[in-house]
Amino acid sequence: MTTLSSPLRTTTAATPPSSSGPRRRGRRAPREWLRDGGLSTLVIACPMILVFGVFSWFPIGRALVMSLQETNLVTAPVFVGLDNFAYVLQDPLLGKAVANTLWFAVLALVFGYPLPLAAAVLMSEVRRMRGLFSALAYLPVVVPPVVAVLLWKFFYDASETGVFNTIAGWVGLGPYPWLQDATSAMPSLVLEATWAAAGGTVIIYLAALVGVRTELYEAAEVDGAGVWRKIWHVTLPQLRGVLFITLILQIIGTSQVFLEPFLFTGGGPNNATLTVLMLIYDYAFGSSLGGNYGAATALSLMLAGVLAVLSAVYFRVTRPWSS
Repeated sequence: MTTLSSPLRTTTAATPPSSSGPRRRGRRAPREWLRDGGLSTLVIACPMILVFGVFSWFPIGRALVMSLQETNLVTAPVFVGLDNFAYVLQDPLLGKAVANTLWFAVLALVFGYPLPLAAAVLMSEVRRMRGLFSALAYLPVVVPPVVAVLLWKFFYDASETGVFNTIAGWVGLGPYPWLQDATSAMPSLVLEATWAAAGGTVIIYLAALVGVRTELYEAAEVDGAGVWRKIWHVTLPQLRGVLFITLILQIIGTSQVFLEPFLFTGGGPNNATLTVLMLIYDYAFGSSLGGNYGAATALSLMLAGVLAVLSAVYFRVTRPWSS
């Protein structure tokens, strides 16, 4: 009785890998790098690297040196070590400036962070004239910041004939002191800053919403989800990465607020709007006899260090939820 061997049982000898197959490339020789166009790439990149180094890294290095010196950029600098940092930490206005900056950041996050997202979601649902609404939302960003602040300063006139007080008077409210009162000054600054900066964030959210697949909304509708459940379970999870990035950017931006308190109130009333960057400005340019640039650069480096650590911790903590 003859048995036939099944083709499934036949085995073939393993063939060694071909010597002509792909190999893991090591470090290229200089001659090969030149032949592949490396020199031309370096020549093209050199001007950009040079400009970036001169205008970015050189000022940072210069600030590190100035923070250890007593200098007003007129007389010869004197090395003082860490005395500038000690001077800044002992300044009684530092605590007030830090508290005001944190208060501005909190108000800006509470009011200025969800507002662009809500506007973008609403505009994404509009079928007609979406481009017009996007242009209107972005229009405040086009207005020069100084012009916008001066315009709103006119609106904040504390008299009964002021623009905002007149509008409030139509419904039996006011008049309000706005910028002249220590309690309402910071919220007034946040209101203008939110109006001026929200348009750019709205455009970012609108671009991100385009990438959300419509099948997810259709599946949510099949499951009986309403508008709010679709936003909570579909829209926000799909925008997690963008939301985390805009959040840290807003935290960094609000920590460096300067233009609004400088032009609106000059830090007043009674230092109620004095921020960290305004304190740096006062160190450097507050005296007509020559500023304390050592203390100004020391506080600048302290602020940069805090923001760098905050950013690193933030990205470390949010890494599991950012994708």
